[in-house]
Amino acid sequence: MEDIIFFNQSKYIKEMLKKFTLEDSKPTKMPMSTEIKLTKDDESDSVDSSKYRENPKTTHLEAVKRIFRYVRGTTHLGLWYSKGTEVETIVYVESDHTGDYVDRKSTSGVCTFMGCCLTSWLAKKQMALSISTTEAEYVSAGKACQQELWMKQALIDYDMRLDDIPIMCDNKGAIYLNKNRVRHSRTKHIEIHHHFLHDNVQKRNIIKKVASKDIADILTKPLEREVFNYLRLELGMIELIMDSDPSSSQK
Repeated sequence: MEDIIFFNQSKYIKEMLKKFTLEDSKPTKMPMSTEIKLTKDDESDSVDSSKYRENPKTTHLEAVKRIFRYVRGTTHLGLWYSKGTEVETIVYVESDHTGDYVDRKSTSGVCTFMGCCLTSWLAKKQMALSISTTEAEYVSAGKACQQELWMKQALIDYDMRLDDIPIMCDNKGAIYLNKNRVRHSRTKHIEIHHHFLHDNVQKRNIIKKVASKDIADILTKPLEREVFNYLRLELGMIELIMDSDPSSSQK
């Protein structure tokens, strides 16, 4: 165990559960439901709770409680970091095209691994509408590029220099757009600052490859339980010790 570092937020989770008197709440296996669409309609059964904090309703409270119930059942999970982890970096990107049912904007998901260890992640709604899956994925890859260039520069301070960093994307159109920045009806409206991604591909700061698995999908939308659990494991979220705390037994 001396060669392994294990991180989790069990202490913080328990403090928050106690603060909001939810320490005895029934754990749930999923933080969000795939069957209910997120909306701001007052009569809706479910909402995106983080967007409507100024005028919250009962449905918002129930959505937040479900998140608390999920983390209560997963306090034993965390990230492993083993000694001697390779510096080789790989990035997975994904997007949920027009996934927001209120404004139809897409969500970007980015996961960065150093060796086999998850080192950074991003889940953020895109600022502008994307009219195609290619554009949504291209914008997500642009966000990943910004993150990786920062990491690449930061590692120089530790005398670690990375070559071209692979960004794994499952959209062949977005990959082709990086190699050949053509302009046509589906891509000509993409704002110019997103094209810095293409420039960095040309400079060999990064390279884009077709992804064999959509790890970052877990950051963009609700998923079915089996898919969610699989991707959570792919992120490296595993268990250290199962204790007698009832929160570790999910029902």
